[in-house]
Amino acid sequence: MPENGPASITGIGLVTPAGIGRSSNWATVCSGRSTTTPLDILADAPVGFASTVPSTFDIDRFTGRHLSRQYDRSTQFALVAAQAALNDAELTPTVRSDARIAVVIGTAFGGIHTFEDNHTRFHTTGPTAVTTRFLPKGLVNMVSGILSIELRATGPNLVTSTACASGATALGVGLDLLRADSADIVIAGGTDASVTPLLVAGFHKLRALSRSQHRLRQASRPFDRDHDGFVLAEGAGILTLERGSDAAQRGARTYAKLAGYGATADAHHITAPHPEGRGAKEAIHAACRDAGIAPGDIEHVNAHATSTPTGDSIEAAVLAEMTPNAVVTSTKGVTGHTMGAAGAIEAAYTALALSSQTIPPVAHLEQPCAAARALDLVTGAPRTGTFETALSNSFGFGGHNAVLAFTRT
Repeated sequence: MPENGPASITGIGLVTPAGIGRSSNWATVCSGRSTTTPLDILADAPVGFASTVPSTFDIDRFTGRHLSRQYDRSTQFALVAAQAALNDAELTPTVRSDARIAVVIGTAFGGIHTFEDNHTRFHTTGPTAVTTRFLPKGLVNMVSGILSIELRATGPNLVTSTACASGATALGVGLDLLRADSADIVIAGGTDASVTPLLVAGFHKLRALSRSQHRLRQASRPFDRDHDGFVLAEGAGILTLERGSDAAQRGARTYAKLAGYGATADAHHITAPHPEGRGAKEAIHAACRDAGIAPGDIEHVNAHATSTPTGDSIEAAVLAEMTPNAVVTSTKGVTGHTMGAAGAIEAAYTALALSSQTIPPVAHLEQPCAAARALDLVTGAPRTGTFETALSNSFGFGGHNAVLAFTRT
């Protein structure tokens, strides 16, 4: 039966620069430890550092199958994270066989590694060098398509692409599918494998990347006075969503409830946010209204804050006005900016914050920028307390805004 209330988050799968798996991710994020490092593949790029998934990631080892040649790196991340989210939810094969399982995955760049590889093959050797798997690996829809095949999920199968809001948008769509009774279980989240020389060059041209070579390990410093751009990163975050009644009936552990979703457009500029945060404010209002919470009652915010001066300052001003009682963090100080995966990864961290009653610090924050001084920012060490409500913000190029509202129970 349809339920218009929140969805229970019963499983979390993470493959990020902070680690592979929920536990290692949470430990790294709470420690505030940097994941930024120089990379040989970026030796000729205008910025030579990024945050990447640990070198221990090997889909063939994780799955026991030879999948590395079949699937793009972004799909590999998503598949491992999705399987972890299902296992974490303890959804038995019997339960899964009887359920309508939807897959909704957000991505900004899809199979960018596959496209770049085949472009090089074409221009160096000729059309015969293009691989047979080029399109099945590279097309943007294939990440969710492949997950549905591998997970035997025959429900709605969708991809959302709203730039850096893609993962959050996917979770919002997943919530809507449960409420509309279009699925019983939703595997939703985001993935991107965006650390490539071409993308680094492109973001550098936009003056979006940090150039702090002399402070490389602290280059990602959200809300800090000395922030100068984001650190490009990669990864995947996948959540298992269920109706609350279904989760309760099978005695599932619930990390938190996804209670509301708000999506808006700035309709302002191709890369810059609205200077007054108009779209961000409206998305916060919409998410809170959907969840039945007043913005002023929000107790925690995982901010989008990427470490760009303009974006951080506008979001800080919005939060100071809209959620003045919230304890604020940005976990991108640890992970870097995972692009289309960011909204889902940070949704997972927000759920874990509510579940553990612990909020991770903003890594590398020494002196807040002027607009952030009005915020109650977590610095130095994690903060414990009693938190019942939270938001996770995601904003992307093109003016895409997606805000997710969570409750502890």
